[in-house]
Amino acid sequence: MSRILFVMTGADRWTLADGTKHPTGFWAEEAVAPYRAFKDAGHDIVVATPGGVVPPVDPGSLSAEANGGQDNADALARTLEAMTELRSPVRLEEVRLDEFDAVFYPGGHGPMEDLAVNADSGRLLVDALRSGKPLGVVCHGPAALLAAVTADGSNAFAGYEVAAFTNAEETQAGLAGKAKWLLQDRLSEAGVEVRVGESWAPNVVVDRNLVTGQNPASSAPLATELLKKLG
Repeated sequence: MSRILFVMTGADRWTLADGTKHPTGFWAEEAVAPYRAFKDAGHDIVVATPGGVVPPVDPGSLSAEANGGQDNADALARTLEAMTELRSPVRLEEVRLDEFDAVFYPGGHGPMEDLAVNADSGRLLVDALRSGKPLGVVCHGPAALLAAVTADGSNAFAGYEVAAFTNAEETQAGLAGKAKWLLQDRLSEAGVEVRVGESWAPNVVVDRNLVTGQNPASSAPLATELLKKLG
């Protein structure tokens, strides 16, 4: 049995280019699908957020439309309700990497607001990458990689291949023109190699101990790859 750390956003609003606040949080499927996979494999999960706040779920991720029908949305809601770890997160500032066997970051636009500029998360990511422990990040979760800056000012993930939510997907979702910045662009500017797959289809990229997924559909296959690394 392993202990897996879920690092999750504490932001329930995403600040757009015009200063308005767009409701957000974590994207439900991106937490639920890996949670189910890890729990079914017998692993323990601990949730950490900035300040230890309860992670907010993006209301849009709970809809029937976002989940392929009402039955799936209802099943997702039931799993969320059963995820007691969400209601008692630890403070990200106090996390000790050596207490965990793997680290996972779900997405949603929330990480664009807080984890992208969170130094504690950035240090954890640098340490996790260097430790060789399995590290999984999905969809907008790779925004957190932007804070993983080393002592010389470079990004720890520069030169790594990743999958992340693409400019095309942000455009199709109707938010690209409203955003302050786009994730694919910022990652590329930091020297991270973004491997773009078909919009909304599963795309998982494995590079050393790093496993990344492009979008919500990539959450379950990402979890499968992370479990392989846990052994």
